[in-house]
Amino acid sequence: MPILNVKVSGKKSLEMNQKINELLLDLTYRILGKKKEVTVITIDYVDHDSWFIGGHLLSEQGKNSFYFDIKITDETNTKDEKAKYIKEAFEGFERILGNLHEESYIYVQDVKAASYGYGGKTQEYRYHQ
Repeated sequence: MPILNVKVSGKKSLEMNQKINELLLDLTYRILGKKKEVTVITIDYVDHDSWFIGGHLLSEQGKNSFYFDIKITDETNTKDEKAKYIKEAFEGFERILGNLHEESYIYVQDVKAASYGYGGKTQEYRYHQ
């Protein structure tokens, strides 16, 4: 039941949304072993004139960037799996956005099973059922 909150530099487009969704859905399923049917992805766009890295606008640097966080249940993935996920996600965004700024971030959040859930039930509850 991962939740991904994505921010991308640039203008919103359905084509871009679909590419990002396909990339993250695939990686989240293939590397982290999460079920596609309960994976939630939201995507927001930030204009290059509103995104600063190192005190300089992306528009000044002629670069693209992204940030996303993903919330997963604690102790369900290894360090190696998370490292591979971060590497392949960065490479995927490089292909999609091009000219990617190195300071584009991915944050994998391990959330305690008793503090995280959907449908009114925690992951801890689901584990014990």
